[in-house]
Amino acid sequence: MPTLTPAYGRDYASAKKAKADYLAGKDFILNDITSRWDGKPCSARDFLGQAVNIRYHKLARVFSFQTPNELTR
Repeated sequence: MPTLTPAYGRDYASAKKAKADYLAGKDFILNDITSRWDGKPCSARDFLGQAVNIRYHKLARVFSFQTPNELTR
């Protein structure tokens, strides 16, 4: 399961806000040393139908959830 961190210096105080921005299409950074895309920006569109971990609150907390198969705009 990929782990994502907020991009461009963003941070979130709550999982709810991080999830809302992720589903809104904001960029996150992929943190997976086994992937050739490690350290690159990504968004929810890249993980449709997959489970992801998202780090928030100064990267000290993490939550997991299933990205929907289709995103609403």
